Amino acid sequence: MPPLPPITQALMLINVALFCLDEAFGKLLSQYFALWPLQSGLFYPWQVVSYAFLHGSFSHIFFNMMGLWMFGSELERIWGGKRYLQFLAASILTAAAMQLLLSALFGWGNPTVGASGGLFGLLLAFGMMFPNRTIMPLFPPIPMKAKVFVAVYGGIELFLGVTGTASGVAHFAHLGGMLGGWLMLRYWRGQPPFGGKGRSATRRRF
Repeated sequence: MPPLPPITQALMLINVALFCLDEAFGKLLSQYFALWPLQSGLFYPWQVVSYAFLHGSFSHIFFNMMGLWMFGSELERIWGGKRYLQFLAASILTAAAMQLLLSALFGWGNPTVGASGGLFGLLLAFGMMFPNRTIMPLFPPIPMKAKVFVAVYGGIELFLGVTGTASGVAHFAHLGGMLGGWLMLRYWRGQPPFGGKGRSATRRRF
């Protein structure tokens, strides 16, 4: 197994360290760095980024870090650290924007934490770049092509979000992360809505 690339490794270490600190201090970090709704009176601008480094439970951080390792490592090796961070930032910020918008529209009052928005962006990119790569998910343990895996998980998130199933999970933030990742790939390729002539031969390969 190849070693973890530096950015992915650093992100995993930071997430684990902050999770341990948050648990040790009774979720004190979450009070200031989780993504609170705009109408809550607890929202601060830095939360649109900081929320992605906090997690609510051990299982939450475990599966997110496993996904970061599975999908993020290979994408970082292909893109390099700078593009990798740009892509993650686009996914995380778009996920936050989606969650803030819907929280304002529907009056949701709970804070949001987790790297899932960025992870779903990585998942989308992996499926677009390696559509025929076989993936064996834990749930369900059925081998499937990456493009099918992305479509299935995206469809599940949309269904759960619309029906309100599994409350307490920010399904639309996950979809927002996929949207941000898709837009970043379109931007790199010079495709609509960012123009249609292409940006460069290097960028078109993404």
